[in-house]
Amino acid sequence: MLAQLKRLGSETVVYGTSTIIGRFLNFLLVPLYTNVLHPDQYGIITYVYSIMAFINVIYSYGMESAYFKYSSTLEIGTGRENFTTPFTSLFASSLFFSWAIAALASPVAGAMSLPPEYGRVVYYMAAILAFDALAIVPFASLRMEHKARQFATLKFVNIIVNVVMNIVLLVTLHAGIEGIFISSLTASVVTFLLLLPTVYRHLGGRFNPALFRSLLKFGLPSIPAGLSATAVQVIDRPILRALTNDATVGIYQANYRLGIFMMLIVSVYDYAWRPFYFSIAKDSNAREVFARVLTYLVLLMAGVFLGLTFFMGDIVKVSFFGRHIINPAYWSGLNIVPIVLLGYLFLGVYTNLSAGIYIEKKTHYLPLITFLSALVNVVANYLLIPKMGMEGAAWATFLAYFVMVVAGYIIAQRVYPIEYEIGRLMKIAAGAAIVMLIYVVTPVKSDLVGVMLKIALVAIFGVLMYAMKFFDRREVDALKRLIGASGGEVRPAAPFEPPIDEP
Repeated sequence: MLAQLKRLGSETVVYGTSTIIGRFLNFLLVPLYTNVLHPDQYGIITYVYSIMAFINVIYSYGMESAYFKYSSTLEIGTGRENFTTPFTSLFASSLFFSWAIAALASPVAGAMSLPPEYGRVVYYMAAILAFDALAIVPFASLRMEHKARQFATLKFVNIIVNVVMNIVLLVTLHAGIEGIFISSLTASVVTFLLLLPTVYRHLGGRFNPALFRSLLKFGLPSIPAGLSATAVQVIDRPILRALTNDATVGIYQANYRLGIFMMLIVSVYDYAWRPFYFSIAKDSNAREVFARVLTYLVLLMAGVFLGLTFFMGDIVKVSFFGRHIINPAYWSGLNIVPIVLLGYLFLGVYTNLSAGIYIEKKTHYLPLITFLSALVNVVANYLLIPKMGMEGAAWATFLAYFVMVVAGYIIAQRVYPIEYEIGRLMKIAAGAAIVMLIYVVTPVKSDLVGVMLKIALVAIFGVLMYAMKFFDRREVDALKRLIGASGGEVRPAAPFEPPIDEP
């Protein structure tokens, strides 16, 4: 048992670290794009990749999860057949789908409303989708074999190739939009070539028709859930483009990506949270610990939300060699950043709330939650964008995450009741709201005085938490020991203990 938990923990660290580093490296492309591309060009790229996200669900048709299911049990066919059958299926279907897209490139480009000069993007799109689909089963096999480091290394290579190619093609060769898709295609091809030894090692069994039918029966029902999950994340881009223009989408995307810092917190938490709650689920105080974790998580995210909201405008306007981190042409969208951060905050809350659903194996509720959130996102986009523009799109996505929290809380409380610290959570919300109100009504300039004021506002949030008696007595004592408040000596904090009710 301990060996298994240790392996799970080490693999989680590898997967989590590689994912976080990868997302941050991809984020570094945002300053490059905004300083090289016009907003309308960036909007076209954003739109095409959002469409590709939906098509990816069709290309994979649940074959990854089906592979995990049947290769782990070998209830049908041999080990080689369980690799060969889904890989061959994806190879044939991807070849057909991409051939069809390429053969109908002009109608596809017309249906996507792509400008004539960017018609060749459809060919790149078809090729990227095919190579990414071909990598699904080999990557899944690495995870099944617990080869986390090899998996992470290949993912990292993919990102490095993509980033380097973007720099070369955009900065040196001035390839424009096509350079971005060529970079992505090159990274996908290189990744698949590096996976060929894995393919060679497993390929060789016959195509098993009975297994294929079972794989489809298991995988195809996941398509609606996959499309719903994708809709929650990216449906705002194509709707925003349909109701506005490419430039608006480009500005929206550049500023939406600035929410990565809150998203990374959620990602790090998610990787640590999943193995944690399974490992202590049977402990007598598990529910109490889960409630306390949510309180601390929300406190952390609230502080990060305030800090990023106050300082993000100053950060993106920093200039290096005459270039800003984000080009001034995109600054008009900075007002969506707090909304995006708030959306990710609620996603973090949902990540915590969903623990009970997984513990009790009631995962059949998850597609329902995702579908409801996606529906809200679509409707809200169409209602809000005409009145609020890109802010409406940001609020629509926030509402989708808010609905996930509400639905997740209702369902989780039915299957795995937890007494969350609602009073303390409300104090966090009240403190953050008060500080935000001060920030909104107080004119803050981008100078030294303004920076000092923003720092003071973040400090006020901490003071408000103390004044509202958010921290219980043992937490206050632990904080005092941590900062050396008693005797001037830094001492380790006390271990987790339940709070003492104030008289």
